[in-house]
Amino acid sequence: MRRTIMSISAISNADDERASERENVYAYEAPVRLWHWINAFSILALALTGYFIGSPLAAAPGEASANFLMGYIRFVHFAAGQILAVALILRIYWVFVGNVHARQIFYVPFWSGRFWSEWLHEVRVYTFLTGRALKYAGHNPLSQFVMFVTFTLPLTFMVITGFALYGESVGHDSWAYRLFGRVFFIWPNSQSVHTLHHLGMWVILIFVMIHIYIAVREDIVSRQSIVSSMISGERLSKHNED
Repeated sequence: MRRTIMSISAISNADDERASERENVYAYEAPVRLWHWINAFSILALALTGYFIGSPLAAAPGEASANFLMGYIRFVHFAAGQILAVALILRIYWVFVGNVHARQIFYVPFWSGRFWSEWLHEVRVYTFLTGRALKYAGHNPLSQFVMFVTFTLPLTFMVITGFALYGESVGHDSWAYRLFGRVFFIWPNSQSVHTLHHLGMWVILIFVMIHIYIAVREDIVSRQSIVSSMISGERLSKHNED
């Protein structure tokens, strides 16, 4: 009986020790996580349909009304783009009312020396020049910088140019052209806007591939949860070195 009590005590102490080696922080609020998954599905739909809009399928014989496949592809593209745009507007609103982690990917503190010092340290971590990863409740400085430059800015650019092209197709008297038609003052050639919009798709797709790799790497190498954080909102850091 005494041996059993000692065993239970040992297990309890071990659990307390493991708990002290972990830090659990609620970082990503529900609107941020919802925006993440809306983006994921919208970008997937936009990339697939956008590719076929840029490289249309071969024409099918018969009446056009009986072969509306490209019309459906364009409809899905426009619908996904509008969902993405509305989600972006609501996400910008949440920058002002959410927690500190909600605004990280919408700005970069270029004026901060500490930011660039930690940014350089993270570059060394990701290039395997050092194995000592610092712990952050939200995005680390390198992640914040990359997210802003290769995702937030390109996403905004894609929404603006996408609605400009949409407005051009539905007419100069449409709301889309009235709001976004000024894009053609910068690039009067519509084909230039099409090309830039197409290149923007590849920038975001490359970002998505790197983003997935980094998320998995953080879980394994840096011992900080990323994948599960976009489901639960909690950021778990393991401090033990085993």
